[in-house]
Amino acid sequence: MTPPTVSVVVPSRDDATLLDRCLTALAAQTVPPLEVVVVDNGSRDDTADVARRHGARCLHEGTTGIWAASATGYDAAVGDVIARCDADSVPPPDWVERLASAFADDPALAAVTGPGRFVGPSRLVRVLGDVLYMRAYRVLMGGALAHPPLFGSNLAMRRSVWERVAGSVHRTRQDLHDDVDLSYHVGDVGTIRHDPTLVVGISARPLRDWRGLWGRVRRALRTIDLHRPDDAPSRRHLRRWRARPGRAPA
Repeated sequence: MTPPTVSVVVPSRDDATLLDRCLTALAAQTVPPLEVVVVDNGSRDDTADVARRHGARCLHEGTTGIWAASATGYDAAVGDVIARCDADSVPPPDWVERLASAFADDPALAAVTGPGRFVGPSRLVRVLGDVLYMRAYRVLMGGALAHPPLFGSNLAMRRSVWERVAGSVHRTRQDLHDDVDLSYHVGDVGTIRHDPTLVVGISARPLRDWRGLWGRVRRALRTIDLHRPDDAPSRRHLRRWRARPGRAPA
């Protein structure tokens, strides 16, 4: 069977230096991607110049937010498989090859994802980051979803799957967690596989920005609540609380 073609989407905002490192890693793949699509999300640095210098397609998305930028890239991708990493991702040389093989070997596979490994900080920080960030996300979100969550720095899905969910995802909602929202919709139409050996390097920035980390947690919880059935006990409780005398409408 001929391996599927792979488009790589990289949303970026003011990340020219890290983007250069990411695109250098993508240029060194054992199996080159069909295309690399960089979505410039209103950058004030030379992100677009870096993308063009590496031969990537450079799109511009004016709506601020990683969900809007990612969705623009997904819409534009032409490969059989749409892979996604972030500007601070460092994919290993066989990343695209392994993604293509995963979909070629399993026709029922809708999406595949893997973990990130923090690069740069001390070993202690890397270990704590793995336990408190990567594994916590996988366990907690996996419990809420009842299937593996997609991790935006390291995921791939069939383009046909994206085309099925593109009209129902909440791409313009800046208050939601894009990975979790996408996970709900993709999980509704097919199988998501988590491959613990499919590792990409990622920046340690989340470990240094606790306010940003807490913001991700709040967006994830809001996304879970959005997708919770209307008859779930927590939803019924919330409606009763909002209906109490003296409560202003939400």
